[in-house]
Amino acid sequence: MSPVQENLRWPRVSKFTLSACAATVAELVTFPLDLTKTRLQIQGEGGSQQHGGNVQPPKYRGMLSTALGIVREEGPLKLWQGVTPAIYRHIVYSGGRMLAYEQLRESVLGRSEDGVFPVWKAVIGSMISGALGQFIASPTDLVKVQMQMEGRRRLEGKQPRVHGVYHAFTKIVAEGGIRGLWAGWVPNVQRAALVNLGDLMTYDTVKHFLLRNTSIPDNSICHGLASICSGLVAAIMGTPADVVKTRVMNQPRDSNGRGLLYKSSTDCLVQSVRKEGFFSLYKGFLPTWFRMAPWSLTFWLTFEQMRRAMGISSF
Repeated sequence: MSPVQENLRWPRVSKFTLSACAATVAELVTFPLDLTKTRLQIQGEGGSQQHGGNVQPPKYRGMLSTALGIVREEGPLKLWQGVTPAIYRHIVYSGGRMLAYEQLRESVLGRSEDGVFPVWKAVIGSMISGALGQFIASPTDLVKVQMQMEGRRRLEGKQPRVHGVYHAFTKIVAEGGIRGLWAGWVPNVQRAALVNLGDLMTYDTVKHFLLRNTSIPDNSICHGLASICSGLVAAIMGTPADVVKTRVMNQPRDSNGRGLLYKSSTDCLVQSVRKEGFFSLYKGFLPTWFRMAPWSLTFWLTFEQMRRAMGISSF
């Protein structure tokens, strides 16, 4: 039985579960870097640095400074604040995107006659699967971002907006209705499509390039090299959309659920560049990369080993 036939034989729920479990492990290992990245990206947006009519300098000036500041002022466990909805998100997002990509690769788009999955098909498959998975998981991402910012709000003397995952969901629905759960979904999906393009397409392409053109066997070394490349490309492509997404989702809203700072993701993009310069779109790039690299490494190594343990052929 060929690897393609073997992959199609396995129930979709098994593949979804393996992807979700591997993503959960990666999320727990690297979540403090995600919190650090979010705090850095929020700095500088409208209203966050206004105090008594005066512009306040940024509180954090780097990844290490941000992480140490959180530990010193809020406690080490706050580095995992918001990890619960983050795990919920990855169960839906990573499980969905991996399953969708594999189905597109093996059944819908199809490989070439020589068994190679062309790069252009990998681009299409990775962007579609990422966008689909993120759209479904967008409500959990909104809750995650809001919970990550609660520590900073308390230090600034502001009342907490949410007190837990359930309260965050109910508060969002009460203020903006069901549609409020998908606030910021456009930049969310755009980011996911770009990140998936960098992650899935790069990993799949680099891994099989190494297997075809080098003597490296299909083992952890091959998986590690491919995952390092995928983490870097994903960070480069996804950071601008991630900055816009984070700011749109974290902004205060009126009684109708409309944002008070930005009218749309495009408006947020234009305001950020006009007020803070182009490189404001790459705020938090280093923590994004430093997180994506170990996240990608942890996820792909765990995922490939789980597939092997379950008797499923290598991805």
